[in-house]
Amino acid sequence: MSARPGGPLPARTRAVVVVYGMLAAVGLLGTWYFNLSYRGSDGSYLEAWFANAAGASAAVDVIVAATVACIFYAVEGRRLGWRRRWVLFVALTFAVALAFALPLFLLLRELQLARRSTSASAPVQAPSRHTG
Repeated sequence: MSARPGGPLPARTRAVVVVYGMLAAVGLLGTWYFNLSYRGSDGSYLEAWFANAAGASAAVDVIVAATVACIFYAVEGRRLGWRRRWVLFVALTFAVALAFALPLFLLLRELQLARRSTSASAPVQAPSRHTG
């Protein structure tokens, strides 16, 4: 199997892409279900993150992980030649959720790497010589 544009992906790549896709969907639906359900009466949404020690621990965990993910988006996105596309994932991390943006980034990264791997291993045709 090859990862040529429009062609089938190797089984391992296909499995990883499906898992990342499912996790992105769960991250989107799970976080936004609770975001839309939040009905805080006193204080802001972000203040609620730090309402108790357990929430504060989880909040710091997510904030640090989101910061690391944003650095990863920039470094890896540039390495992949995505110019500024990585900025979209930074925005999605804070506007939607890290649980959505990171698996989506990894899904697209996996597809890009599969395409590169296939194009690098594709046979190169020698230029034809025409006699005139």
